[in-house]
Amino acid sequence: MDAIVALITRLGPEFWSTALYVVAVFAICAIMLIGSALLGGKSQARARNEPFESGVVSASPERLRLSAKFYLVAMFFVIFDVEALFLYAYAVSAKEVGWMGWIEVAVFIFILTASLVYLARIGALDWTPHQKKRRAARIAAQAAGKSE
Repeated sequence: MDAIVALITRLGPEFWSTALYVVAVFAICAIMLIGSALLGGKSQARARNEPFESGVVSASPERLRLSAKFYLVAMFFVIFDVEALFLYAYAVSAKEVGWMGWIEVAVFIFILTASLVYLARIGALDWTPHQKKRRAARIAAQAAGKSE
């Protein structure tokens, strides 16, 4: 018994509060999973396995294939949305961080601007086929000019 008391006092309250939190999280997850399994509906109706999206039955059974542009736009949104979060955090604490914070934000904005310019130069922001064809022709003309 003395060994257990010594272990508890040696690890400290920070460890035990974290351990209690982890145990509580797992307990709540287990209660929710078991509760939904016991109390949830057990319907085996034919319509139960059909996709149902936003209150409308799906028009076609196959999955919708999305263009790669969709994922590109999503990545741009995430990148620049995170930028807005960092800039908002800076704006809230601008007085406290002083000039050093301003310099760090300026470097951050410079890096993001440089990455945006790079994306524009490689054609990642060209959305239409016409722009891509024009860019490919320009690159081919430049390559032909260099090879001569």
